[in-house]
Amino acid sequence: MAKILIADSIAKEGIDLLSRDHEVIVKTGLSEDALVEAVADVQALVVRSQTTVTARIIAAAQRLEVIARAGVGVDNVDVDAATAHGVVVVNAPLANTISTAEHAFGLMLAVARNIPQGQSSLKDGRWERSKLQGVELAGKTLGIVGLGRIGAEVASRARAFQMKVIAFDPFVSMERASALGIEMMSLDEVFAEADFVTLHTTLTPETRGMISAERLAKARKGIRIINAARGALIDEQALYDAVASGHVAGAGIDVFSEEPAVGNILTTHDRIVVTPHLAASTNEAQDRAAVDVAEQVLDILGGKAPRFPVNVPTVGAESMAIIAPYIEAARVAGRVAMQLAEGRLEKVRIEYRGEVGNHDVTPLKSAAVVGLLYEATDEKISAVNALSVAEQRGLRIEEEKGAAQEPYGSLVTVAVHTDTGVERVSATHTAAGTAIVAINDYSVDVRGDSQTLLAIENVDKPGSIGRVGTLMGQRGVNISSMSVSPSPAQHGRALMLLGVDRSLEVDELAQVRALDGIEMARQIRL
Repeated sequence: MAKILIADSIAKEGIDLLSRDHEVIVKTGLSEDALVEAVADVQALVVRSQTTVTARIIAAAQRLEVIARAGVGVDNVDVDAATAHGVVVVNAPLANTISTAEHAFGLMLAVARNIPQGQSSLKDGRWERSKLQGVELAGKTLGIVGLGRIGAEVASRARAFQMKVIAFDPFVSMERASALGIEMMSLDEVFAEADFVTLHTTLTPETRGMISAERLAKARKGIRIINAARGALIDEQALYDAVASGHVAGAGIDVFSEEPAVGNILTTHDRIVVTPHLAASTNEAQDRAAVDVAEQVLDILGGKAPRFPVNVPTVGAESMAIIAPYIEAARVAGRVAMQLAEGRLEKVRIEYRGEVGNHDVTPLKSAAVVGLLYEATDEKISAVNALSVAEQRGLRIEEEKGAAQEPYGSLVTVAVHTDTGVERVSATHTAAGTAIVAINDYSVDVRGDSQTLLAIENVDKPGSIGRVGTLMGQRGVNISSMSVSPSPAQHGRALMLLGVDRSLEVDELAQVRALDGIEMARQIRL
């Protein structure tokens, strides 16, 4: 019989499941000091979002085998510390899928038929049928931004309502979209054609404020917008203004840039339906999360593999000794290649050259996919779940093993194929750590501590480097490293890679692209 500590409130169904064969202790609201003492002899720790599981807590739990987060994310768990101590971390990524999809659809219906306004009007003693006339969903076009689990569930319900479904998601293959009966488009095309748009994408620096005043101005007049994903995806003032002007007919909003959102401008317009972040707040979702993690805790304590592990598995000790140094190289190659790519993703090709190709390369494949999908989904992407997420999204992955490519004993290359071309990135491991050694046909040498790179393709003539350096100085951006490589295939071109001390703003990157002789400029976060 194992001892299990439940540090946050979870549904009774999960507690009952764990209590059948194990000792369960429920202590909620504990401080870090109290938790350090409480976990000393437990084999399993179950939390939700209230408790932060720090490295100190994990280090104090000498018998701990599993940390279970009864919810979607694991932001409150130090996963690296858990992995270092051999502790499995699991979560419940599917628990709120249905509840969020249903809530988004509920907001859509409420916006289309003026349901909240009708209730408020009638309860205030007014009978305003003509004023509150709405629109049907049948025959309308629904645009879905983000076609992961939740987006796919919304699409299923939309088809039942006889809606045409279009979507934007650069990480979903055309085959996957076709199987769902969905037409893929660019983001601007979705906003130009859709009667309703619902957001189900993750929040990244690129997606923050993606629903901007400019995008709304180009949207179809009379569009209605639903957001049950992340509040900061929308420029809230811009959405308010667009609704007030009548260009946007209405909106349904469950999430906000800052919460609690009391007094938020979106709560002040009668054509914007608002709810206080209720998408995952159903009895069923909470029960499902508790049961999902309870079952996984029981599996781990019973020596079985869990369904939703978060941290990294290993292969045989001999193989791992060879390939372990190249796991980070694979991740970096995938991450850089995806950020360089434009257009719709068609397939990914991973090449393993040299000694690493003589071993089980599954951890390398998983690491490359972690890099590729890092910003594609809200759920935490790790080497454990990366391949299943890729499969779910219909990502076609090809692999090839081959002889060493001089002068590298082992090399990992990730090629991202889109409908506009191919971006290839090669990385290896050196005594100084991971090094990017090739980007397309450019030989480069990028290593060091910079977290942000600028990849700039320019006409190879005097002055190009100076113009970029001058602009960086004017904008207060420090250049910590530089690699310049002429192209052997395209005469007169060169690739400049700059390590910078901060990310550039959108307007700053636009200024780089506007410089004389600059053919391409991309910002890459490592």
